[in-house]
Amino acid sequence: MSEQIQTEINDQNKSNFKNTILKNKKSFLFSAFILLLLLFAYFFYVDQQKNVKVKISEKYNLALITYDINYPNDSIKAMKDIVSIKDSTYSPLALYFLLDNNLLENKTEINQYFDILINDTGLDTEIKNLIIYKKGLYNSATANEEELLKIFKPLINNENLWRSHSLYVIAEYFFSKNEMKKSKEFFEKILEIDGSNPRIKLEAQKRLRRDFSV
Repeated sequence: MSEQIQTEINDQNKSNFKNTILKNKKSFLFSAFILLLLLFAYFFYVDQQKNVKVKISEKYNLALITYDINYPNDSIKAMKDIVSIKDSTYSPLALYFLLDNNLLENKTEINQYFDILINDTGLDTEIKNLIIYKKGLYNSATANEEELLKIFKPLINNENLWRSHSLYVIAEYFFSKNEMKKSKEFFEKILEIDGSNPRIKLEAQKRLRRDFSV
């Protein structure tokens, strides 16, 4: 008797399930359609991004190959465009190329390109930190104390690969200004923090012994 009851219950459950499917057929089909549409949109987006990346790569390589030191304007324009595209790979490379070949003269423009990379380009953390360090290094010869400390602030206040490098640049900056107390403080910070670059740490020790008798 119990087996018959169980069978009836199972049959009833199957019937209920079937009725539910039939009643909600349109909803299930619509959900399936939406899912397929989302998948299509995702793969289309990924494919488009790959195509964009290829085009940026081609533009960068062409500007690199056709660069002529006597007629640099076309390559300069192409590299500026690539920086403005805000691509995580080629935008930093384009700015490095412009700076390494001394193709930009306007300080304000250069800092704007640095800011595009730092603030608007989706860079990995350590790549972003490297860009900040390069910006600080570039400005160290002309910036005032407030400006320089503001640039380096994200690096000197947090643990990262470029922290000791940044402290060294600031220490040298104050040394060049004959502000010996401040310079000594920053050289000493390099020795105090954990994870300082060994080469930078050694240079800081040498400077403290030689110039501050520490």
